[in-house]
Amino acid sequence: MAAAVVPAASSVLLAQAAATGAQPGASAVQTSVGTVQSVSAGTLSLNSDKGGSVSYTLPANVRVLQLAPGSTDLKTAQPASVTDIAEGDRALVSGRAGDNGTATALRVVLMKSGAIAQNNASRQQDWQRRGSGGIVEAVDPAAHTLTVTSGTHKETITTTPSTVFRRYAPGSVKFEEASLSKIDDIHPGDQVRVRGDKSSDGSTIAADEIVSGAFRNVAGLITRVDSGANTVTLNDLATKKPVTIAITGESDLRSLPAEMAARFAARARGGAAGQGGTDAAAGSAGARQGAGGVSAAANSGEGAPGGAARGAGGSGGPAGVAGRPAGGRSGDLSQVITRLPKATLADLKTGEAVMVVASGASGPAGNLTAITLLSGVEPLLAASPQGGANSFSISPWSLGGGEGGGEGAGPQ
Repeated sequence: MAAAVVPAASSVLLAQAAATGAQPGASAVQTSVGTVQSVSAGTLSLNSDKGGSVSYTLPANVRVLQLAPGSTDLKTAQPASVTDIAEGDRALVSGRAGDNGTATALRVVLMKSGAIAQNNASRQQDWQRRGSGGIVEAVDPAAHTLTVTSGTHKETITTTPSTVFRRYAPGSVKFEEASLSKIDDIHPGDQVRVRGDKSSDGSTIAADEIVSGAFRNVAGLITRVDSGANTVTLNDLATKKPVTIAITGESDLRSLPAEMAARFAARARGGAAGQGGTDAAAGSAGARQGAGGVSAAANSGEGAPGGAARGAGGSGGPAGVAGRPAGGRSGDLSQVITRLPKATLADLKTGEAVMVVASGASGPAGNLTAITLLSGVEPLLAASPQGGANSFSISPWSLGGGEGGGEGAGPQ
């Protein structure tokens, strides 16, 4: 999914650059953003982000500017030439349509693919180092702040005019379809991922970038795996109702190793990592009791497992952050999930407990599509008295490797 992220972020940046620079010519100018498909014999072809191929004639005197990844100000662009344009580069082309249906390029704003890749790696690391997230509790557009909760932790997110906002398209699992947005587009119950500088006490974050979306989180035991239809059906531990979730090529399936699950569960209970064996056993039993409608708390005195979240419209998903990974390094489950082993639909078994972040409105079964699915989670679901919703997040974000994004790496 990492490669797919590049068009979204660079499209946003190129669009911002276009907005800040004077467009050549008058109202007849057409603009296209996409990936360079070919450039030869005075012709440039783009794979447009809007779909299809767009071709421009490149006159010898066409203005070419090279913009560094991450920059949105054309004043920082450096002069370049047609010979600098190569297949795979990102480009914003402004041109004038001709009578024969073709267009002549007036200006090409270029982002080199190699520079984008290098910038991606750097910003992925930055998302990992300075990333946070959670469920939106309140939005104050006048004060330019968000209040976000992650388990029992609450953070105030401060924004400025330079903060970049992106939002997942409704029903989409693709980050490349996330579009430029604003703070007014974020609502209580949404999930957000934030990249920025944290205060010393961790109570506030000055946001450089915020990615938001309305998602549904579901946790439960698998009752059916349909390889023909590419779906998984589970009994939602929160609603005690069956939910069918589609698995697509964009869905990110991961498997949580038993030892790591035990450690997260132990920490969520306030225990030590050494309790892993007990927690793993309790988790497995607890999840199964929960799926049958039996409270683990009533039977064992431990917290009853519940859904990983409630979805949109009364079931807004959580981005709970409870747990610290082994080794004493602070973090959350969502920050390690992209380093977990990959799984496939064929790896999933009936009776197995999973946590899923899905797109799609809450309602009848079958209208959800998995963004992230995590198996091996029985200990986690049993560890939270309120159900996994308030303790753990598997994060819907697709940041392209390592919880973070950047010029091409946005939320994973």
